[in-house]
Amino acid sequence: MAEQLATGHASDSTAAQRWGEVIASAPETPAPREHGSPSLRPAELTAEIITSVAGIQALKPDYERIHRLTGNTLPFALQEWHLSWCSHFLKSSPQVHDEPRFCVLRNRSGDCSAIVPLILTRWRVGPLRLATVDFLGADPGLTEVRSPLIEPGCERLAVRAVHDSLARVPDWDWIQWRGIDRPLAEALALESAPRWHASLEDYVLDLPPSWQEFRAGLKRNVRESLRHCYNSLKRDGHVFEFIVAREPAEVRRALERFLQLHAMRAEMPWGVKHPNHFASRPLREFLYDVCARLAARDAARVFQLRIGAQIVAARIGFIVADSLYLYYSGFDPAWARYSVMTTTVAEALRYAIANGLRTVNLSLTAEQSKLRWQPRRVEVRTALLPRATLRSRIACGAYRLAVSRNGVAARRLKSLLLPQRNWK
Repeated sequence: MAEQLATGHASDSTAAQRWGEVIASAPETPAPREHGSPSLRPAELTAEIITSVAGIQALKPDYERIHRLTGNTLPFALQEWHLSWCSHFLKSSPQVHDEPRFCVLRNRSGDCSAIVPLILTRWRVGPLRLATVDFLGADPGLTEVRSPLIEPGCERLAVRAVHDSLARVPDWDWIQWRGIDRPLAEALALESAPRWHASLEDYVLDLPPSWQEFRAGLKRNVRESLRHCYNSLKRDGHVFEFIVAREPAEVRRALERFLQLHAMRAEMPWGVKHPNHFASRPLREFLYDVCARLAARDAARVFQLRIGAQIVAARIGFIVADSLYLYYSGFDPAWARYSVMTTTVAEALRYAIANGLRTVNLSLTAEQSKLRWQPRRVEVRTALLPRATLRSRIACGAYRLAVSRNGVAARRLKSLLLPQRNWK
């Protein structure tokens, strides 16, 4: 199913009244940037709201076009990820009901200029009713970066189209623009008065043309640590083999061992604690499915370190455009003294360089195991925008307070306002 509406037809004052976020002297829509669509004006774009999985499936040509236009390097913005997520995680129960509301912008020729993958979730907890809007990816850490696909220069029009589409939903309480980049954040500030409540950093490693050049640029202690990883295995008579699972059947087999190693890492009684992100069956089934879909487009890799007949470490990776995204990992604690996970990552970086990739995304969390490679930091921001009703403003404000604090009272308030989904 789909809805269609024109974008850019509402005045700034009308939009301000609609969202309840008054802007003094809101500026006119700026001219698109040179690398965007130089002739696009608001009246030349239309928005289509996709409300079914079948409708998302039909967007394949649009995904491929906007994927190329944006230079996207994130697996989480691909159609395969969105379809797999909807297949496994869309909820429909008396307590939680999800509805896709993908906003697709098109120019006069019908070409796609943006895909904003939104999910409208209706919550019911006793007498409390809430309806929230967020980017696709409400899962326990699987969709690490939630990202829309917007042609450069069309960010403000995309924000306006999303807000116009919500005017047709009578009972939503707030929309969360989660993990957005600087151009989209600037556009959101021009179109509304967002309440910023979180700022995260994505860690991206720029790759030189050769492994030798990359290694020479590392700090001395990191070079020494790498040398120790390789020499300690050799000293004790162990020969490792680096294996890359790439074909769909190979990837599935490799995932079986990965899940074992991921669980073993989570159960380690020492060292940094890491949760088992795939402890439940639905989460494992999603991993198998999304990796199968991405392997079919040659985007999935499972990097494995084998010593003798045993795989002792593994890390999932996704290659999108000219970038490698390093996803979750696991290793056998019996081999921890040899730093087998560091060796696996080093070999994955060497693989990326050998295959002409330009960047490696190390994901959001600031861990020493990532920072040692000296990545650059890319800020992503999150904002809340409530509906212009007193009830929605109060609920949104309470939720914002809860997510910004870690006390018992804050956690109880958050669980009341936005109950946890059941992933078991």
